[in-house]
Amino acid sequence: MAADRDHDQSKTVLPAEVARGVYMRNAPSLQALKLMHLMIGTAGGRMADDTIHEIRLSAIRQIEGMKNHDRASLTPLFEELRGAILTHDNPDKMRVTIGGLLDEAVIDYRHELTGDILVSWAFGRSFRRMAEESNHWAILDRQTVFHLGSKYSVLLFQHIASLAGLRHVQEKTFTLADLRAVLGVTGGKLDRFADLNRRAIQPSIAEINHLSRLTLTATPNKIGRSVVSVTIGWVAKNDPITAKREIAGSKIGRKARRDGSAEVVAAVFPETGGITYSPHWIAIKHAAGCNMDDSKIASDFRRFLRDRGIARDAANIEKLFGDFCRKVGKV
Repeated sequence: MAADRDHDQSKTVLPAEVARGVYMRNAPSLQALKLMHLMIGTAGGRMADDTIHEIRLSAIRQIEGMKNHDRASLTPLFEELRGAILTHDNPDKMRVTIGGLLDEAVIDYRHELTGDILVSWAFGRSFRRMAEESNHWAILDRQTVFHLGSKYSVLLFQHIASLAGLRHVQEKTFTLADLRAVLGVTGGKLDRFADLNRRAIQPSIAEINHLSRLTLTATPNKIGRSVVSVTIGWVAKNDPITAKREIAGSKIGRKARRDGSAEVVAAVFPETGGITYSPHWIAIKHAAGCNMDDSKIASDFRRFLRDRGIARDAANIEKLFGDFCRKVGKV
């Protein structure tokens, strides 16, 4: 599964046992989780091999929120990943295996002055066996993971994404203990459901709905007046263009846009020229699966608008452009 997608840099393939998180204790921080996804994506089809994997600091710095990392700041992230514990109970074999994600990681900074730092690592035997024996995989949109802004959001997204591909499954009910484990909430934190809901569940769902191809809902289930479980449902968006455009754009003002408190500025299609240097329109074009030349698609769309008397600042101009690109398709 991972080897077949090695060429696709937009997706990361994880064993479902890892993605669902219930097998991981000492869940890493947000930046360590993003680093983990980059490492697994880099290993790809070789993640189960007993080998050394490598990546350069420049690749890590391309992840949103990680552009300022250096040797000193990477070290504690790898310490977190080294400390993550994978516990896997196999009822068929009646065995519980306790192991780790990493065997070791090495940061080679011999050429640190030029910014050329090489990171290498070997996955732990437990992770490699889990990857080798897994029959269930989670295929995640890598850029969505890299743009999520909290540990809770990443852990919930990867868990639900591992279930979203299953047929006839559109919701899952979690006990509060299971949900805390999935979210990586440590003992003694967010003990009251009201705090867990306000600080972890609702912000994570809002962020995932804003940035991913999925729309999540959370429904508390009560016995008497006490919440005992939460049912999380999901559906795939019919049109993920808005999420893709948000990821392609600046993160400045993202929370305000998600909360609906940001002023909405009407979109206007360029009057002349192509769209090569217009990330907003490029994101819509790519989301529609169109690879026509940027200048040609722009001129053809302007002709389409003129022929129908549609203004370049029409209220639905973005949807019109997306539909036009989708109709043009690949060339």
